[in-house]
Amino acid sequence: MPRGSGAKRERQYEHIKESGEKRGMSEERATEMAARTVNKERARSGESKTASSTSTRGKSASQRGGEKSRSGGNSSERTKDDLYREAKKRGIEGRSTMSKQQLKNALGH
Repeated sequence: MPRGSGAKRERQYEHIKESGEKRGMSEERATEMAARTVNKERARSGESKTASSTSTRGKSASQRGGEKSRSGGNSSERTKDDLYREAKKRGIEGRSTMSKQQLKNALGH
């Protein structure tokens, strides 16, 4: 975490980092993503001494809220790999030979 960050930004950083790791991201990549996100949020809210124009334009992370997430609640946007992982978690037999549509049907999507 950058110097001068408060407890809120520290919690935000840890949350983002843990979330990335849970999604299968390497620790190094999750750390980088969390730091960049927190630094951008600090720049947007005026908590940093300097801010680039790209840090202050566009939607904030909270406004985007997972727009780019593949499994953002709509199963038609999920990949076959996403569906396969969910089927594996649920213990659905025959999942390795199922098509994407069959996986959706087996999962009730």
